[in-house]
Amino acid sequence: MTTQLTEKFEQALLFAIHIHAGQTRKGSQTPYFAHILGVASLVLEDGGTETEAIAALLHDAAEDGAGQDTLDEIQAQFGAEITEIVLDCSDTLEKPKPPWKERKQAHIEHLKTSRPESVHVKLADKVHNANNLLRSLHEHGPAIWDDFKGGRDGTLWYFKGMYEVFSLTRSGYLMDEFARLIAEIENFPVGT
Repeated sequence: MTTQLTEKFEQALLFAIHIHAGQTRKGSQTPYFAHILGVASLVLEDGGTETEAIAALLHDAAEDGAGQDTLDEIQAQFGAEITEIVLDCSDTLEKPKPPWKERKQAHIEHLKTSRPESVHVKLADKVHNANNLLRSLHEHGPAIWDDFKGGRDGTLWYFKGMYEVFSLTRSGYLMDEFARLIAEIENFPVGT
């Protein structure tokens, strides 16, 4: 069955463009919005619903935007279900953000009890992140780890923790792809 996208998806696309305007991907000049589109694409290609695709477009909006105020806007424009998925996908709404490891550990624990739609969107997010990280390693070498708060070891710890959570309810291509990407990142030469 083909997922039909409605005007609501278009509205979410415009909302996300507004929130992420001027932002770039870590360690590059790639517009951040490329990530948002990539995650939504992965969700749809993996059989996701329009609700999941909209949540994918908005998954970083509250965290990277104005926190709770942005979440309230999402609630008003897109409803409770999408808001809940976005909240589940956000590791914090606090500014400044809590310490990295504490925040990531709490997010891993939270996802263990999150709705399946949230886990689907977050899995697509992590697959897209891991793919971009691997691309950056190939283009710039291990020096890119300096751009990551968790560094190499912390990032791998986080990805593996997320994989364990995803494996509780998910299987299939995205899971296989995430496992492959984690292994390639882990096996990438550490020296220059």
